[in-house]
Amino acid sequence: MKSSRRNFIRNTALAGIGTGLLGGIRPLYGRSGVQQTNGIRIGIIGLDTSHAIAFTKGFNNPATVPGLEGMRVVAALPQTSPDIELNKKRLPGYTEQIKAMGVEIVDSMQALLDKSDVILVESNDGRPHLAQAMPAIKAGKKVFIDKPLAASLADGIAIAKAAKKYNAPIFSSSALRFMDSVKQVQQGAIGKVTGADTFSPAALEKTHPDLFWYGIHGIETLFAVMGSGCKTVTRFSTPGSDVVVGQWADDRIGTFRGTRNSPDEFGGRVFGEKGNLLLGPFKGYEALLQEIAVFFRTGVAPVKPEETLEILAFMEAAQESKRNGGKPVALANINII
Repeated sequence: MKSSRRNFIRNTALAGIGTGLLGGIRPLYGRSGVQQTNGIRIGIIGLDTSHAIAFTKGFNNPATVPGLEGMRVVAALPQTSPDIELNKKRLPGYTEQIKAMGVEIVDSMQALLDKSDVILVESNDGRPHLAQAMPAIKAGKKVFIDKPLAASLADGIAIAKAAKKYNAPIFSSSALRFMDSVKQVQQGAIGKVTGADTFSPAALEKTHPDLFWYGIHGIETLFAVMGSGCKTVTRFSTPGSDVVVGQWADDRIGTFRGTRNSPDEFGGRVFGEKGNLLLGPFKGYEALLQEIAVFFRTGVAPVKPEETLEILAFMEAAQESKRNGGKPVALANINII
Protein backbone atom coordinates (compact mmCIF):
# COMPACT_ATOMS: atom_id res chain seq x y z
CA MET A 1 0.00 0.00 0.00
CA LYS A 2 1.17 3.50 -0.84
CA SER A 3 2.20 5.66 2.04
CA SER A 4 -0.11 8.40 0.74
CA ARG A 5 -3.02 6.26 1.88
CA ARG A 6 -1.68 5.97 5.39
CA ASN A 7 -3.86 8.54 7.07
CA PHE A 8 -4.42 6.92 10.43
CA ILE A 9 -1.73 8.40 12.63
CA ARG A 10 -1.83 7.54 16.31
CA ASN A 11 -0.63 10.92 17.49
CA THR A 12 -3.56 12.66 15.80
CA ALA A 13 -6.47 10.27 15.35
CA LEU A 14 -6.27 8.31 18.57
CA ALA A 15 -5.41 11.40 20.56
CA GLY A 16 -8.50 13.11 19.19
CA ILE A 17 -10.63 10.06 19.81
CA GLY A 18 -9.39 9.89 23.39
CA THR A 19 -10.61 13.40 24.04
CA GLY A 20 -14.17 12.67 23.09
CA LEU A 21 -15.12 11.06 19.77
CA LEU A 22 -17.02 8.40 21.68
CA GLY A 23 -17.75 10.66 24.57
CA GLY A 24 -14.69 9.42 26.45
CA ILE A 25 -15.65 7.66 29.64
CA ARG A 26 -17.71 10.56 30.94
CA PRO A 27 -21.50 10.48 30.90
CA LEU A 28 -23.18 11.48 27.65
CA TYR A 29 -26.91 11.81 27.32
CA GLY A 30 -29.44 12.15 24.57
CA ARG A 31 -30.74 15.52 23.54
CA SER A 32 -32.92 15.82 26.60
CA GLY A 33 -29.80 15.65 28.78
CA VAL A 34 -31.74 13.54 31.28
CA GLN A 35 -30.76 10.10 32.57
CA GLN A 36 -33.42 7.42 32.26
CA THR A 37 -33.56 5.16 35.28
CA ASN A 38 -36.49 2.89 34.45
CA GLY A 39 -39.05 2.03 31.81
CA ILE A 40 -36.43 1.98 29.06
CA ARG A 41 -37.76 0.74 25.73
CA ILE A 42 -35.16 -1.11 23.65
CA GLY A 43 -35.22 -1.43 19.87
CA ILE A 44 -33.17 -3.92 17.86
CA ILE A 45 -31.97 -3.62 14.28
CA GLY A 46 -30.62 -6.79 12.68
CA LEU A 47 -32.08 -10.22 13.48
CA ASP A 48 -29.61 -12.55 11.78
CA THR A 49 -27.57 -13.45 14.86
CA SER A 50 -28.26 -15.55 17.92
CA HIS A 51 -27.31 -12.50 20.01
CA ALA A 52 -30.62 -10.87 19.08
CA ILE A 53 -32.45 -13.86 20.56
CA ALA A 54 -30.24 -14.21 23.64
CA PHE A 55 -30.32 -10.49 24.46
CA THR A 56 -34.10 -10.31 24.07
CA LYS A 57 -34.54 -13.34 26.35
CA GLY A 58 -32.42 -11.58 28.96
CA PHE A 59 -34.16 -8.21 28.84
CA ASN A 60 -37.67 -9.66 28.46
CA ASN A 61 -37.30 -12.43 31.04
CA PRO A 62 -40.53 -12.61 33.08
CA ALA A 63 -38.39 -13.31 36.15
CA THR A 64 -36.43 -10.40 37.56
CA VAL A 65 -32.85 -10.39 36.28
CA PRO A 66 -30.55 -8.37 38.55
CA GLY A 67 -29.42 -5.20 36.81
CA LEU A 68 -31.92 -5.42 33.96
CA GLU A 69 -34.96 -4.14 35.82
CA GLY A 70 -37.21 -1.75 33.92
CA MET A 71 -35.80 -2.62 30.49
CA ARG A 72 -37.61 -4.40 27.69
CA VAL A 73 -37.08 -5.05 24.00
CA VAL A 74 -40.27 -3.69 22.44
CA ALA A 75 -39.52 -3.39 18.72
CA ALA A 76 -37.25 -4.92 16.12
CA LEU A 77 -36.33 -4.17 12.51
CA PRO A 78 -35.29 -7.36 10.66
CA GLN A 79 -32.28 -6.90 8.43
CA THR A 80 -29.66 -9.29 7.10
CA SER A 81 -26.74 -9.54 4.70
CA PRO A 82 -27.78 -10.42 1.13
CA ASP A 83 -24.36 -11.95 0.38
CA ILE A 84 -23.94 -14.10 3.53
CA GLU A 85 -26.01 -17.27 3.13
CA LEU A 86 -25.98 -18.26 6.81
CA ASN A 87 -27.44 -14.90 7.80
CA LYS A 88 -30.15 -15.09 5.13
CA LYS A 89 -31.19 -18.54 6.38
CA ARG A 90 -31.33 -17.40 10.01
CA LEU A 91 -33.45 -14.29 9.53
CA PRO A 92 -36.98 -15.78 9.14
CA GLY A 93 -36.67 -18.13 12.11
CA TYR A 94 -35.07 -15.55 14.37
CA THR A 95 -37.74 -13.01 13.45
CA GLU A 96 -40.45 -15.46 14.49
CA GLN A 97 -38.65 -16.16 17.78
CA ILE A 98 -38.45 -12.43 18.51
CA LYS A 99 -42.17 -12.01 17.76
CA ALA A 100 -42.98 -14.89 20.12
CA MET A 101 -41.33 -12.93 22.93
CA GLY A 102 -43.80 -10.09 22.51
CA VAL A 103 -41.62 -7.84 20.36
CA GLU A 104 -43.26 -5.78 17.63
CA ILE A 105 -41.70 -6.21 14.19
CA VAL A 106 -41.45 -2.88 12.36
CA ASP A 107 -40.68 -2.14 8.73
CA SER A 108 -38.62 1.05 8.93
CA MET A 109 -35.85 2.63 10.95
CA GLN A 110 -38.07 5.60 11.72
CA ALA A 111 -40.71 3.33 13.23
CA LEU A 112 -38.01 1.65 15.33
CA LEU A 113 -36.78 5.03 16.60
CA ASP A 114 -40.31 6.21 17.36
CA LYS A 115 -41.01 3.17 19.53
CA SER A 116 -37.63 2.92 21.29
CA ASP A 117 -35.58 4.93 23.78
CA VAL A 118 -32.30 3.11 23.06
CA ILE A 119 -31.01 0.90 20.25
CA LEU A 120 -29.16 -2.40 19.92
CA VAL A 121 -27.40 -2.85 16.56
CA GLU A 122 -27.23 -6.64 16.35
CA SER A 123 -26.29 -7.51 12.76
CA ASN A 124 -23.31 -9.84 12.97
CA ASP A 125 -22.09 -8.34 9.70
CA GLY A 126 -20.02 -5.29 10.62
CA ARG A 127 -20.34 -3.66 7.19
CA PRO A 128 -23.84 -2.17 7.65
CA HIS A 129 -23.22 -0.99 11.24
CA LEU A 130 -22.42 2.57 10.18
CA ALA A 131 -25.62 2.91 8.16
CA GLN A 132 -27.71 1.08 10.77
CA ALA A 133 -26.45 3.13 13.70
CA MET A 134 -26.44 6.54 12.03
CA PRO A 135 -30.20 7.34 12.28
CA ALA A 136 -30.19 6.52 16.01
CA ILE A 137 -26.99 8.53 16.52
CA LYS A 138 -28.50 11.52 14.72
CA ALA A 139 -31.53 11.19 16.99
CA GLY A 140 -29.23 11.44 20.01
CA LYS A 141 -30.10 7.97 21.30
CA LYS A 142 -27.78 5.67 23.21
CA VAL A 143 -26.62 2.88 20.92
CA PHE A 144 -24.96 -0.46 21.66
CA ILE A 145 -23.25 -1.83 18.54
CA ASP A 146 -22.44 -5.51 18.73
CA LYS A 147 -18.92 -6.63 17.89
CA PRO A 148 -17.18 -5.58 15.79
CA LEU A 149 -17.96 -1.87 15.94
CA ALA A 150 -17.52 -1.91 12.16
CA ALA A 151 -15.90 -4.02 9.45
CA SER A 152 -13.18 -1.42 8.87
CA LEU A 153 -11.31 1.17 10.87
CA ALA A 154 -12.57 3.87 8.52
CA ASP A 155 -16.20 3.06 9.33
CA GLY A 156 -15.37 2.82 13.03
CA ILE A 157 -13.90 6.30 13.03
CA ALA A 158 -16.94 7.60 11.10
CA ILE A 159 -19.26 6.15 13.77
CA ALA A 160 -17.15 7.72 16.51
CA LYS A 161 -17.13 11.13 14.85
CA ALA A 162 -20.90 11.04 14.39
CA ALA A 163 -21.38 10.10 18.04
CA LYS A 164 -19.33 13.13 19.02
CA LYS A 165 -21.18 15.44 16.63
CA TYR A 166 -24.67 14.42 17.73
CA ASN A 167 -23.86 13.90 21.43
CA ALA A 168 -25.05 10.29 21.18
CA PRO A 169 -23.34 7.78 23.51
CA ILE A 170 -22.20 4.56 21.85
CA PHE A 171 -20.68 1.36 23.19
CA SER A 172 -19.33 -1.72 21.42
CA SER A 173 -17.78 -4.88 22.84
CA SER A 174 -17.54 -8.65 22.74
CA ALA A 175 -19.08 -10.41 25.72
CA LEU A 176 -15.67 -12.03 26.35
CA ARG A 177 -14.41 -8.76 27.82
CA PHE A 178 -16.66 -9.21 30.83
CA MET A 179 -15.72 -12.74 31.89
CA ASP A 180 -15.14 -13.08 35.63
CA SER A 181 -11.46 -13.92 35.13
CA VAL A 182 -10.91 -10.79 33.04
CA LYS A 183 -12.48 -8.70 35.78
CA GLN A 184 -10.15 -10.30 38.31
CA VAL A 185 -7.15 -9.19 36.26
CA GLN A 186 -8.56 -5.69 35.90
CA GLN A 187 -9.09 -5.51 39.66
CA GLY A 188 -5.41 -6.29 40.31
CA ALA A 189 -5.50 -9.99 41.19
CA ILE A 190 -2.05 -10.55 39.64
CA GLY A 191 -0.72 -7.02 39.93
CA LYS A 192 0.51 -5.16 36.90
CA VAL A 193 -0.04 -7.17 33.72
CA THR A 194 3.28 -7.97 32.02
CA GLY A 195 1.87 -9.92 29.05
CA ALA A 196 -0.97 -12.13 27.86
CA ASP A 197 -1.84 -14.93 25.44
CA THR A 198 -5.47 -15.34 24.36
CA PHE A 199 -7.30 -17.65 21.99
CA SER A 200 -10.68 -17.99 20.34
CA PRO A 201 -12.20 -19.42 17.18
CA ALA A 202 -11.33 -17.39 14.09
CA ALA A 203 -13.62 -18.62 11.34
CA LEU A 204 -13.24 -16.71 8.08
CA GLU A 205 -15.92 -14.96 6.02
CA LYS A 206 -15.01 -13.82 2.50
CA THR A 207 -16.88 -10.52 2.90
CA HIS A 208 -14.76 -9.41 5.88
CA PRO A 209 -11.10 -8.86 6.70
CA ASP A 210 -10.16 -12.15 8.38
CA LEU A 211 -10.16 -11.34 12.08
CA PHE A 212 -13.13 -8.95 11.99
CA TRP A 213 -15.59 -11.83 11.52
CA TYR A 214 -14.90 -13.96 14.59
CA GLY A 215 -11.34 -13.48 15.79
CA ILE A 216 -12.58 -10.23 17.34
CA HIS A 217 -13.59 -12.23 20.43
CA GLY A 218 -10.08 -13.28 21.41
CA ILE A 219 -8.59 -9.94 20.39
CA GLU A 220 -11.10 -8.08 22.55
CA THR A 221 -10.08 -10.35 25.44
CA LEU A 222 -6.42 -9.52 24.80
CA PHE A 223 -7.08 -5.78 24.95
CA ALA A 224 -9.31 -6.17 28.01
CA VAL A 225 -6.33 -7.43 30.01
CA MET A 226 -3.47 -5.61 28.25
CA GLY A 227 -5.14 -2.24 27.74
CA SER A 228 -4.51 0.07 24.80
CA GLY A 229 -1.08 1.14 23.57
CA CYS A 230 -0.15 -1.55 21.03
CA LYS A 231 2.70 -0.35 18.81
CA THR A 232 3.32 -3.07 16.20
CA VAL A 233 1.53 -6.19 14.97
CA THR A 234 2.97 -9.30 13.33
CA ARG A 235 0.74 -12.07 11.99
CA PHE A 236 1.53 -15.67 11.14
CA SER A 237 -1.28 -17.31 9.18
CA THR A 238 -2.06 -20.79 7.85
CA PRO A 239 -5.37 -22.27 6.61
CA GLY A 240 -5.99 -23.74 10.06
CA SER A 241 -4.87 -21.02 12.44
CA ASP A 242 -3.50 -17.55 13.04
CA VAL A 243 -1.03 -16.25 15.57
CA VAL A 244 -0.91 -12.48 15.97
CA VAL A 245 1.83 -10.92 18.09
CA GLY A 246 1.41 -7.39 19.38
CA GLN A 247 4.19 -5.35 20.94
CA TRP A 248 2.94 -2.63 23.25
CA ALA A 249 4.63 0.76 23.63
CA ASP A 250 5.96 -0.24 27.07
CA ASP A 251 7.62 -3.35 25.53
CA ARG A 252 5.00 -5.78 26.81
CA ILE A 253 3.99 -8.53 24.38
CA GLY A 254 0.49 -9.89 23.87
CA THR A 255 -0.48 -12.68 21.51
CA PHE A 256 -3.73 -13.93 20.00
CA ARG A 257 -4.21 -17.43 18.55
CA GLY A 258 -7.19 -17.86 16.25
CA THR A 259 -8.26 -21.46 15.69
CA ARG A 260 -10.15 -23.04 12.80
CA ASN A 261 -9.42 -26.76 13.23
CA SER A 262 -10.01 -27.02 16.98
CA PRO A 263 -13.04 -26.98 19.29
CA ASP A 264 -14.75 -23.59 19.64
CA GLU A 265 -13.26 -22.56 22.96
CA PHE A 266 -12.27 -19.20 24.44
CA GLY A 267 -9.58 -18.42 26.97
CA GLY A 268 -5.95 -17.60 27.57
CA ARG A 269 -3.37 -16.85 30.22
CA VAL A 270 -2.35 -13.49 31.68
CA PHE A 271 1.08 -12.90 33.17
CA GLY A 272 1.48 -10.44 36.03
CA GLU A 273 3.92 -9.20 38.62
CA LYS A 274 2.23 -11.31 41.32
CA GLY A 275 1.57 -14.43 39.26
CA ASN A 276 -0.34 -15.83 36.32
CA LEU A 277 -4.06 -16.32 35.79
CA LEU A 278 -6.04 -18.47 33.36
CA LEU A 279 -8.83 -16.76 31.42
CA GLY A 280 -12.21 -18.42 31.05
CA PRO A 281 -14.51 -20.10 30.85
CA PHE A 282 -17.04 -17.98 29.01
CA LYS A 283 -20.35 -18.46 30.84
CA GLY A 284 -22.78 -16.46 28.73
CA TYR A 285 -24.12 -12.99 28.07
CA GLU A 286 -25.48 -11.93 31.46
CA ALA A 287 -22.43 -9.85 32.40
CA LEU A 288 -22.50 -8.03 29.05
CA LEU A 289 -26.23 -7.35 29.36
CA GLN A 290 -25.67 -5.83 32.79
CA GLU A 291 -23.00 -3.54 31.33
CA ILE A 292 -25.34 -2.57 28.50
CA ALA A 293 -28.07 -1.81 31.04
CA VAL A 294 -25.79 0.51 33.02
CA PHE A 295 -24.79 2.19 29.76
CA PHE A 296 -28.43 2.66 28.74
CA ARG A 297 -29.20 4.24 32.13
CA THR A 298 -26.17 6.53 32.39
CA GLY A 299 -24.68 7.03 28.93
CA VAL A 300 -21.27 5.97 30.26
CA ALA A 301 -19.52 3.40 28.06
CA PRO A 302 -17.41 0.92 30.09
CA VAL A 303 -14.75 0.73 27.36
CA LYS A 304 -12.50 3.69 26.57
CA PRO A 305 -13.06 5.00 23.03
CA GLU A 306 -9.43 4.85 21.96
CA GLU A 307 -9.34 1.17 22.94
CA THR A 308 -12.41 0.31 20.86
CA LEU A 309 -10.85 1.85 17.77
CA GLU A 310 -7.40 0.50 18.50
CA ILE A 311 -8.86 -3.01 18.36
CA LEU A 312 -10.02 -2.28 14.80
CA ALA A 313 -6.59 -0.85 14.00
CA PHE A 314 -4.94 -3.97 15.45
CA MET A 315 -7.02 -6.23 13.19
CA GLU A 316 -6.33 -4.14 10.09
CA ALA A 317 -2.63 -4.15 10.91
CA ALA A 318 -2.81 -7.95 11.21
CA GLN A 319 -4.46 -8.11 7.79
CA GLU A 320 -1.71 -5.98 6.30
CA SER A 321 0.96 -8.09 7.97
CA LYS A 322 -0.54 -11.17 6.30
CA ARG A 323 -0.53 -9.41 2.91
CA ASN A 324 3.12 -8.56 3.45
CA GLY A 325 4.18 -12.10 4.28
CA GLY A 326 4.21 -11.73 8.06
CA LYS A 327 6.21 -8.52 8.31
CA PRO A 328 5.59 -6.32 11.38
CA VAL A 329 3.16 -3.46 10.80
CA ALA A 330 3.09 -0.30 12.92
CA LEU A 331 -0.36 0.76 14.02
CA ALA A 332 0.66 4.38 13.57
CA ASN A 333 0.91 3.84 9.81
CA ILE A 334 -1.82 1.39 8.90
CA ASN A 335 -3.98 1.96 5.88
CA ILE A 336 -7.60 2.92 6.23
CA ILE A 337 -9.22 0.81 3.53
